[in-house]
Amino acid sequence: MITLVFFLEERSAKVLLEDLLPRFLPMEHIVPRYVVFEGKQDLEKQLVRKLRSWRTPNTSFIVLRDQDSADCHSVKQRLTELCQQAERPAALVRVACHEIESWYLGDLAAVEAALAVKGIAKRQGSRKFRDPDRLGSPAWQLRELTQSRYQKISGSRAIGPHLRLDGENRSTSFLRFIEGVTRVAKVALAGG
Repeated sequence: MITLVFFLEERSAKVLLEDLLPRFLPMEHIVPRYVVFEGKQDLEKQLVRKLRSWRTPNTSFIVLRDQDSADCHSVKQRLTELCQQAERPAALVRVACHEIESWYLGDLAAVEAALAVKGIAKRQGSRKFRDPDRLGSPAWQLRELTQSRYQKISGSRAIGPHLRLDGENRSTSFLRFIEGVTRVAKVALAGG
């Protein structure tokens, strides 16, 4: 058994991952743990201490944070540096561009199915939703698109089981997250 520890900036990410991980990881060999912070500042403030103090053997670490309005590369570099300070340089750092809601906007068929909002899946091909990682305020866009049916926690719980895990999802940051977590799990399961 290996442990995958996810350091997350908010509870909605945990709710999503609880449904998402069993769909692409061999959960009979993996124990997921979630460390949820109270926002990005709290995550960055406590990350080094939490990483350093983790003592469970056979553990791999994944840090996930929203980009928000910051520069994606700067956010990733800062989190990578914090992992190195904590002497956990192998920790995987992923940034949801701009927010985790971009991942949902990358698969409008999943949103339509989960929230029972008819007709939004056909909007996936529109210029606006072809590259959801470019949208400046995905959470607002999602609330507008779903006529306020989307709420962070309940929406994440509802949409997660429907998200496609392949190239059908238009969010590049989502696909990189899936690819990265899959790779970390394979390396850990192989013993190295």
